[in-house]
Amino acid sequence: MIRRLRLASGLVMLAYVTTHFVNHSLGLISVQAMDRALVEIYQYWASPLGGVLLYGAFAIHYSLALWALWLRRSLKMPLAEATQLVLGFSIPFFLIDHVLQTRVADTFYGADVGYYATVLHKYFVTNPLRGVLQLVVLLIAWVHAMIGLWFWLRLKPWYRRWQPILYAFALLLPTLAILGFFEGGRQVMALSEDPAWVAQQAQDHPPAAPANAAVVDQMVVWVRYFFVAALLAVLAARFARWRWQRRRGVIRVSYPSGRVVEIVRGVSVLEASRMAGIPHASVCGGRGRCSTCRIRVEGAQEALVAPAPEEVKVLRRVGAAPDVRLACQLRPHGDLRVTPLLPATAQASDGFHRPGYLHGAERDIAILFGDLRSFTQLSEKKLPYDLVFLLNRYFAETGHAVEAAGGRIDKFIGDGVMALFGLDSGVEAGCREALAAARDMSERMESLNHALVHDVPEPLRIGIGIHTGSAIVGEMGYGSAVSVTAVGDAVNTASRIEGLTKTYGCELVISEAVALRAGIDLGDAPRHEIEIRGRVERLVVRTFARARDLPDLPRGAPKKIQRAAAV
Repeated sequence: MIRRLRLASGLVMLAYVTTHFVNHSLGLISVQAMDRALVEIYQYWASPLGGVLLYGAFAIHYSLALWALWLRRSLKMPLAEATQLVLGFSIPFFLIDHVLQTRVADTFYGADVGYYATVLHKYFVTNPLRGVLQLVVLLIAWVHAMIGLWFWLRLKPWYRRWQPILYAFALLLPTLAILGFFEGGRQVMALSEDPAWVAQQAQDHPPAAPANAAVVDQMVVWVRYFFVAALLAVLAARFARWRWQRRRGVIRVSYPSGRVVEIVRGVSVLEASRMAGIPHASVCGGRGRCSTCRIRVEGAQEALVAPAPEEVKVLRRVGAAPDVRLACQLRPHGDLRVTPLLPATAQASDGFHRPGYLHGAERDIAILFGDLRSFTQLSEKKLPYDLVFLLNRYFAETGHAVEAAGGRIDKFIGDGVMALFGLDSGVEAGCREALAAARDMSERMESLNHALVHDVPEPLRIGIGIHTGSAIVGEMGYGSAVSVTAVGDAVNTASRIEGLTKTYGCELVISEAVALRAGIDLGDAPRHEIEIRGRVERLVVRTFARARDLPDLPRGAPKKIQRAAAV
C-alpha cells in the first residue's frame, strides 16, 4: 500500500509538472498563448478537488520519502537512487518560494499575481535570481520524476518497445518548456522598456503591501527551516537507532566468496551487500518489484522472518523455490548464508516470469546436433570475409529451422549447432519438433546451395543427429556468456549419433527412442544396433539418406506408441 501511495502521489505531481511544461512551451508562440492556456489549466488545479489532489499528493509523497529514508539501514546505493533521493529532498527547499510568493500571496495576502506577463516580468526584470531558481527547481522535479518512472516502467515487458518514444518525450518536453520560458521572458523584457506598459501592469496586478510581503518572505524562511529540520530529525533518529541496535549484538551474513558481513537487526541482505561493497543485482532499487536481487538462503528457521504477501507474490511470479527470498525484503534475525542467484549485471528482463528449470532441473528432452561436412577443406580455400559470410548464412538457415519448429538454439560450435526441444512442450512434442526441424534444415540447405551455386565448389552437406533422454537443464555460464543449456549422458549420446552420419554416409541419424516418443512409423528405414562409449546397453538407431525423406509427423502420438515409449 505504501508503494502504491508513493507511486500514485508521484504521478499526480508529475501530471502537474507536465501541464506546467506544456504551458511554458507555448511561450514559443506568444505570452498571450501562455495566458490563454493557463486559464484552462488553472481551473482544474485551482479547483477544490485539484487543490486537495495536488497538495495532498505532495504531503503524502514527502512523508513517504521521509519514511523510506528511515527504513533504509544504509545510505550506500547506486548513483541513480542517490540522485533521485537528493533531488527529491531538494525540491521543497527551492519550490516553496514560488508557491508562497504566488499562490499564497495571491489568495491570503492581497497580491494580484496575474498571469505569465506579471510572473515573467518579476523573473526576468525585477528579480532574475528567482527566475533562475524557479527554472532549476522545475528541471530538478522533472529529473526526479523521470528516474522514478524509469525504476517503475523498465520492469514492464512492453517497456523495451516503447523506450525510444518515452526517452524522446522525457527530453523534448523540458527542452520546449525552457525555450518557451526564455522566449516569453524575452517578449516581456521588450515590453518592459515601455514605462506605460509597466505602469499598467502595476495598476492591473498590484503586489502585496510591504508588510504582507515581509510576512510572506518570513514564511518562506520558516517553511524552509521546517523541511531541513524534518530531514535532519530522520537522519539523527537513524543514527540513534543504529547505536541502540549495535548494543544488542550483530548478525553475520555469509556469502559464497567466503566474505562475512556483520550487520545489526533490521538491515536487509541487499543493504548488507551494499555496505560491504559486494556486487548485488537490484534493478528496481530495492523496492521488492523486480526479483533480480533474489537469493538462496541457508540458516536456522528462527533467523528468517516470514515473507510479506507482496514478496510472496513476486517470488511466485518467477517460480522461485521455497528456499529463495528477495534480498531487499529479507531482514534476518540471526546468522545465515546467502547465495545471489543472478549476476550483478542482471537486467529488468531477468525479473520477468521464467521457467523453473532455468535454476537447474532434470528433464526429458530431445537434443539435436548438426554439423557441416568437409568444412575444413572448404575453409582452406576461402578468404576470411567469404568464410564468415558463408557461416552466417548457414547459421541463419539452421536457426530459423529450429525456432520455426519450436526448439531453442543452445549454441553454435564452430560449424556445428546444438538445439534443445521439449523444454516447455514436453518430450513427446519435443521429439516431433526435432524431427520437423531436421526436415526443414535439409530443405533449407538445398535452397542455400541453389543460392550459393557460384560461391562454393560443391554443394554444402550437413549431418544431423537426434536423441532423447534425461538431461540436466539450466542457465549456465559466466557474465555475458550465460545461456540455457543441457548437460548429461543424453547430450553426449546425441553428439555421437550425429558423428554416425559420417560412418553411414547419410544426412540424418536418430535413435529409435525418438521415433517411439514422436509417435511415427519409420517403415523400412535402415536399422542399426551400435555401441556408444560409456553406455552398457547397445543403442538402436535409424538412418536416412536425406532428412526430408522423413515420414509425415502426426499431430498427436497414438496411445499405443506413447505407452511403448513410456516403457
